[in-house]
This record gives sequence, C-alpha cells and structure tokens, in this order.
Amino acid sequence: MELINYTEIMVKEQLEEVIMSSEVCRCEQCKLDIMAIALNNLPPRYVVTEKGRIFSKVQAFNTQISVDVVGAITDAVNKVKGKPNH
Repeated sequence: MELINYTEIMVKEQLEEVIMSSEVCRCEQCKLDIMAIALNNLPPRYVVTEKGRIFSKVQAFNTQISVDVVGAITDAVNKVKGKPNH
C-alpha cells in the first residue's frame, strides 16, 4: 500500500495543457515552480492505494476539483511568467 496525494497527480496531468495555452517558459525549473505554487494553493487529497480504491476517490471529487486545479495552475503560471526563477 502507498500513500498518494491525488491532487499532485491531477496537477501533473493538467500542467502541460495549461502551459500550452500560455507564453510561460517551459523549462523543467519553471514547470516545477508552477507545480509547487499550485499545490501550495490547493488542499491535499490523500488516498491509500488498494485495488479499486483510487478509482472510487477520483470519481467522488473529480469535477469541481478539476476546475480548482486548472485555476490554481493558471494563477501559478501567471506568477512564474512574471518572475521566472532563472
């Protein structure tokens, strides 16, 4: 069994799509900065993996959380774009 922050998985999954629609640097450092800022502004959603358990958790909060994740990534992109860390 493993403890997973599902919010982190969602941020990773949405990151490229949000970045592609923005004129932000796409280097690894900027991507990590964007992820860190977004994750610090979202509540963690920890799950313990067992067969079928994650799927149930994802179904329960996917819609509104997905909107929140995209919003947090967009805000983070704007911060990093304005002041990149390199």
